[in-house]
Amino acid sequence: MPRGGSFLNKRQREQARQQRQRDKAERRSQRKEERPESAVDEMEELRKHAEDQAALFRIGAEDHELS
Repeated sequence: MPRGGSFLNKRQREQARQQRQRDKAERRSQRKEERPESAVDEMEELRKHAEDQAALFRIGAEDHELS
C-alpha cells in the first residue's frame, strides 16, 4: 500500500520536533555548565559581605557590653 503525502509530512514534523528538543536540551546543559562559575563568585561575595556585617555587629555588641 503506497504511503500518502500526509505520512511524509507527519514524519518530517516529528523529526523537526525531536531536533528542536535536542537543541533545547543542549542549550540547557550549556547554561548549567556556565552557571556554577558565576554562582560561586556571587556566593563568595555574599559570604564576605555577611562576614563584614557580622564583624560590625560584634564590634557594636562589645561596645554595648562595656557600658
